[in-house]
Amino acid sequence: MKKILVIGANGQIGTELTTALVKLHGAKQVVASDIQALGRHQELAYEKLDVTDAKRLAEVVQQHDIGEIYHLAAALSAKGEEHPEWAWNLNMTGLLNVLEVARQAKLSKVFWPSSIAAFGPSTPRDNAPQVGAMDPKTVYGISKLAGEHWCSWYAEKYGMDIRSLRYPGLISYSAEPGGGTTDYAIQALFAAAAGHDYTSFLDVDSTLPMMYMPDAVRATIELMSAPKEQLKAAGSYNLAAWSFSPRELVDIIQQRYPSFKVAYQPDFRQAIADAWPRSIDDSQARQDWSWSPAYSLTDMVDDMLLHLVKRKPVTQERAA
Repeated sequence: MKKILVIGANGQIGTELTTALVKLHGAKQVVASDIQALGRHQELAYEKLDVTDAKRLAEVVQQHDIGEIYHLAAALSAKGEEHPEWAWNLNMTGLLNVLEVARQAKLSKVFWPSSIAAFGPSTPRDNAPQVGAMDPKTVYGISKLAGEHWCSWYAEKYGMDIRSLRYPGLISYSAEPGGGTTDYAIQALFAAAAGHDYTSFLDVDSTLPMMYMPDAVRATIELMSAPKEQLKAAGSYNLAAWSFSPRELVDIIQQRYPSFKVAYQPDFRQAIADAWPRSIDDSQARQDWSWSPAYSLTDMVDDMLLHLVKRKPVTQERAA
């Protein structure tokens, strides 16, 4: 049986997805990789890998007899606006390298994540459709929309099995936030669990689609496990759980921590959030492969706080 390569295994998604893949397939079948010298998953084969290095990527695929790739390495929205050329190179060169290596090595499947950042001001703010106007205004969003088209092109031209999800904002306790516009939610939960107040970089009523990481991981595995003939969406599937604003999240946290206080100082990320939908229509995913989230918003808050209070206390600066 050929092995699975996770690129970006040390990141926010990669940390938990790699663990889930090991539980499903066994440690011997999963190879972790990231740009750092050391991996988070000590029981696994690990390769230091810069995905923009096509030659090195091809060597890793051949060396480990890889059959599937989960390509998660990316520059996110906020960091991408601060370092646009770096973000574009990482996001686009990395994806094209993965697609080309997968084509040449005849890999069975590739997973690549898109994002709600691929939407833009022309997209309906409520129930953003599976197919509709998409005019992203960030380097991250532009790269995700371009990536969706590249994945579709490779699938149509070469018959490759490439699967993708438009993730909403993802909330996780296993890894620090990676520079996204929805990171305020994670930072607020980290701060509350550590006994600190918090200053939000988004305004009080900025509603955005969000999801708890265990649901995102499960959705990814379910999509990759679904029979190809069931998957009708071209490109990337919309994915949703619930939407909330900073005010709504803080209200729930304060029911658990009444002394928790939040101030609001919107920065450049506010304009990014304002261009994104408030909610997502994921009916195509629910129809094609029976997607349904397991966690409610309050379930997520309770589970996050339960895990965070067990961690070594962190300062607000570290959480940010």
